[in-house]
Amino acid sequence: MLLAVSVALAAHNPRPELGFADLIGALMLLAGLIGEALSDAQLRKFRSDPANRLRVCETGLWKWSRHPNYFFEWLCWLAYPLIAIDASYPAGWITLLAPACMYWVLVHVSGVPPLEQHMLRSRGQQFRDVQARTRAFLPFPKLTSGR
Repeated sequence: MLLAVSVALAAHNPRPELGFADLIGALMLLAGLIGEALSDAQLRKFRSDPANRLRVCETGLWKWSRHPNYFFEWLCWLAYPLIAIDASYPAGWITLLAPACMYWVLVHVSGVPPLEQHMLRSRGQQFRDVQARTRAFLPFPKLTSGR
């Protein structure tokens, strides 16, 4: 319900015309949709090769994140506060709860944790090695110490 309320609040922002924040929000939503579709397509292509049956995908966006599709899903939810928040529209601030809730669910509840457990059971040490060198959520190179 919180997610639906956020979309409704963004859609009902009383600003008389579209502004810069609306453009940025629309671009963020588009980037999220494209990123999610791209990461899903990359995983589908990887899985379609029988040689990869017991391997962990580390190509494309999957080289930078163990769950890039979840990250881009979350990015979509960041668009609604950009569109909704306005000094003359206090209700717009409620939309910040949508990306916060989605992040919590994806990273701590029903997204990353069960999938990571499944991957540890099915891929074992190979997945532990991927965990050591790849971020779980944010698709950026993992910082490593020079030691």
